[in-house]
Amino acid sequence: MTEIIFLVEDDPEGGYTARAIGESIFTQADSLEELKELVRDAVHCHFADEQTRPKLIRLHVVHDEVIAS
Repeated sequence: MTEIIFLVEDDPEGGYTARAIGESIFTQADSLEELKELVRDAVHCHFADEQTRPKLIRLHVVHDEVIAS
């Protein structure tokens, strides 16, 4: 695997959540910068063997915005 993709969403309680697509990896943080660090750490923990660890981490950020009509 050369790349792993995370779906990043606003957390209703504040901050952000990130869930890996196709892997059992989930993390959350108060800021996007903190989330990037925690995602990298989670990937390193999940793929302890450097040979099987994805080389790229892609964050797909989904942001909902509600406007009045």
